[in-house]
Amino acid sequence: MQSRKLLLAATLTLGALSLTACGQGLGSGSTADGSGPITIGMVVPLSGSSSAIGPYMQNGAQLAVNEINADGGIDGRDVKLEVADGACDPKTAVAAANKLVSSDIAASVGGYCSGATLPTLPVFAKQDIPMIIPAANSTQLVEQKLPNVFLINGTGAQQAQAAMKWFDKEGASAVSLVDDNTSYSVDIADKTAALLKESGGPDLAGRVSVTAGESDYSANVNAIITSHPDFVYWTGYYQEGGLIIRQLRQAGYQGPIMVGDGSVDGSLVQIAGEKQAQGVFATMTQTPDTLTNASGWIADYKKAFGADPGPFSTQSYDAVRVAAKAIEDAGSTDGKKMISALEALKDFHLFSGPLTFTPEHTLSSGGFVILKVKGTKFELEDDLS
Repeated sequence: MQSRKLLLAATLTLGALSLTACGQGLGSGSTADGSGPITIGMVVPLSGSSSAIGPYMQNGAQLAVNEINADGGIDGRDVKLEVADGACDPKTAVAAANKLVSSDIAASVGGYCSGATLPTLPVFAKQDIPMIIPAANSTQLVEQKLPNVFLINGTGAQQAQAAMKWFDKEGASAVSLVDDNTSYSVDIADKTAALLKESGGPDLAGRVSVTAGESDYSANVNAIITSHPDFVYWTGYYQEGGLIIRQLRQAGYQGPIMVGDGSVDGSLVQIAGEKQAQGVFATMTQTPDTLTNASGWIADYKKAFGADPGPFSTQSYDAVRVAAKAIEDAGSTDGKKMISALEALKDFHLFSGPLTFTPEHTLSSGGFVILKVKGTKFELEDDLS
């Protein structure tokens, strides 16, 4: 493996990372005789309104593949990453998933937009292909109760709990929620609204749903302002989020604004305008920039791809490692055996901490923190510990 073996070096128990030789009798995997590369599939947005995120995820996954192969592969077999563009569009994502299934993939490590990921679940489930989802986090993903679906990102419910913690810390008294009608966004807004309706915390000032893809949200902005919030929480993606932030500020709203993890990208600042975006908070899991002891991993990423990592690069990297570990423990690329191996996984070290899946195949702790826009970047504001 490469010399600067991740932040994992100290705690990652490199034995868990070791992907050599203990898996005996691997199944057919990616080739009929089981002797060729093991293919891992990934559906990410490489086009469309969230296309800025796809390369971060693809490169993170590819870095893990590179390291596994440099270390001898899995039982002597190389790993190959096959990426398909889901465009954050349900029809495109289903077509991409079918393409990957036809390529005889052993596991899926993609999934960014929940609304596009949801319809791909049965495509992979029908073939017993494990899905290790690194970014999409709508609670609906696990509510389907499909045995092959595992999340290594916090859920919408956990993100809503993080938002509530920050409302309390900031002394908010009336919160307006704004979603974009997608599964991901509505899920967080629903979960947050339920918490706001409980006694003892801020009130739910109002709830607004916008239509994604529009350029003028002045009517929605007016509805938000007339609900008289002292805090606004946008739970959709960065494209519309940037516009709404800009138009809220132009309409005179001066209170704090927070966005969900789907809006954490520099593009939000560009769209909103640097002045209007200053001080915007975000509920987010750790990004490479906010992780401690990740400088070696970031350097390896930049050396490999000539660019900085971004949101969900580390989660995608970890998703490949989890898939490889499942193949190793199962001693096979048989989907059902891999699923059993994932359910039995215990304290496998990820960037976000030790991984043992809950019975619902989620993380026991979401790991959400609060970021804040400073200049053109999101920086760590509070770890909510």
